[in-house]
Amino acid sequence: MALPLPAPRFDRQDYFTWEAEQPLKHEYVAGEVFVQAGARQNHVVVALNIAAALRQHLRGTPCRSYISDMQLEVVQADAVFYPDVVVSCHPEDLAAERVLRHPRVIVEVLSDSTVAYDRGGKFAAYRMLESLQEYVLIDPEHRSLEIFRRLPSNDWLLATGDSARALVLASLEMEIGLDEVFEDVAVPGTQPGAAG
Repeated sequence: MALPLPAPRFDRQDYFTWEAEQPLKHEYVAGEVFVQAGARQNHVVVALNIAAALRQHLRGTPCRSYISDMQLEVVQADAVFYPDVVVSCHPEDLAAERVLRHPRVIVEVLSDSTVAYDRGGKFAAYRMLESLQEYVLIDPEHRSLEIFRRLPSNDWLLATGDSARALVLASLEMEIGLDEVFEDVAVPGTQPGAAG
């Protein structure tokens, strides 16, 4: 996450009005806005791979996948984010123009500048969303992923066994092989598309 912009503090409704007119995307946390830097190619390719697989799997169901241009509001945390990939099955989200509020699955693709926040403060905010069942962190540089699942006790479990072989989304009854997750992702030290 970038440094906060030198701007007056907003409430969330003022932020939504202001953000709709901005050429760049900004996340909002407790009155402060943070500009979102552009992503590297591997980041974008992984997010697109996941979104495409989800779209295919969810076709004909009451669920839909969204990419990073949709906002996700977390009222309990006084925050608005732009997750890399979101799945929602909630009728209000399916009718939303810009802002989602009831995600079932959130996927964040890690970068050096966001890894600590995606694992820490952002995940803490996401956990406040009662609808959220799974949170996935994908590291394109190390070709690895972590899947966190909400338990009936409302605790979260890191599903380490699943991530060794595939991206398993239990709440969607879906499995995406790691080759598909990392398809067309350049291995460090090689050119994109090179075998590795």
